[in-house]
Amino acid sequence: MQLANIVNDERSTSQLIARLQEVKDQLAAREEELLHAMVTRRHLHNTIQELKGNIRVFCRIRPSSEDESAFDDSNLAIDRKGEFAGRRLEITPPDAPKKYDFTFDRVFAKKDSQKHVFDEVSLLVQSALDGYKVCIFTYGQTGSGKTYTMLGGKGEERGLIPRSMEQIFASQSLLESKGLKVSITATLLEIYNEDIRDLLASSPGAKIEYKIKHDDDGNTRVTNLCEVEVFSAAEVESLMQQANAARAVAKTNMNDRSSRSHMVMRLCLDGVNEAGEPIHGALNLVDLAGSERLSRTGATGDRLKEAQAINKSLSSLGDVIFALASKEKHIPFRNSKLTYLLKNSLGGDCKTLMLVNVSPSLESAQETICSLRFAAKVNSCALKSAPSSKTKK
Repeated sequence: MQLANIVNDERSTSQLIARLQEVKDQLAAREEELLHAMVTRRHLHNTIQELKGNIRVFCRIRPSSEDESAFDDSNLAIDRKGEFAGRRLEITPPDAPKKYDFTFDRVFAKKDSQKHVFDEVSLLVQSALDGYKVCIFTYGQTGSGKTYTMLGGKGEERGLIPRSMEQIFASQSLLESKGLKVSITATLLEIYNEDIRDLLASSPGAKIEYKIKHDDDGNTRVTNLCEVEVFSAAEVESLMQQANAARAVAKTNMNDRSSRSHMVMRLCLDGVNEAGEPIHGALNLVDLAGSERLSRTGATGDRLKEAQAINKSLSSLGDVIFALASKEKHIPFRNSKLTYLLKNSLGGDCKTLMLVNVSPSLESAQETICSLRFAAKVNSCALKSAPSSKTKK
């Protein structure tokens, strides 16, 4: 009887060990399947982004203010049906002999919320989390809503930057719960009259030499620039408040407090993703200075010099995007500090979004047309360079 019990115990132990090994094998198989799914998800996400185009252009019409004469919906209309629904904008300026129409990857109406805009942009933020380099620009005349789109306000009024931070830190938290580490480093600078100014320095206006350095691995750093490792969206918000207080602004005919510089917020994401792959992503969020013609700003003296520097660098940015889209051998990155700074985050498998903001004001109709023409030119180049969806037989 005792011997039988021993034999039965041994059988039970053997069966238990066998069952435990079976569970371990099943777990290992599931982990391998999950790893494969993560790699596939990243690949498919990038394929979708490339099919949409590595250079994309969105347009956003800001809401009308109470004290301005604005276009009505019939004279500033977005297609709602058909092939170009949500993509084509038709504008009829006052006393114009004809209508103008422009087609983009996406057009946001006056009523579209900050969330609507970010829902489209969040796919590019995911690309940065996947290890790609991403640039998102807000472009347009002073008063067209660029800074609102980027920063916004409180609650549902939050703009692209705070919403991007929430997405990034949520992803970081998820990775950390799985034992994976991703470090996030922030820099904030402005390019003012073709000079770099560190917006996080204790004395932003101090005469410090900043040099842009590119290495062979595709990394970029600026000498003497403050680099801050950040751990929460609230911490980034505090840095943004510090940067905005230090940014160069002045009064022009277009705005009582007009940004006279390009602000670049850069997040470097380094670590390991869910698939166990090393990542070195970068998210560049760029609030460009106003693109208006000199005749409208009433600029003289220092303001004129600022406006000339702004327009020259915006023109250089356009030249670089056109050259990249046309796959030219020489890309004129060195023609401005802005494009040289972003050299490693433009072209190749990098993702670029230009979000042109336009005003509904009748008074700004010609500036709106100029902004839309520039953005449409960028978009037409991007469409020519986008990979074909047709498969070879």
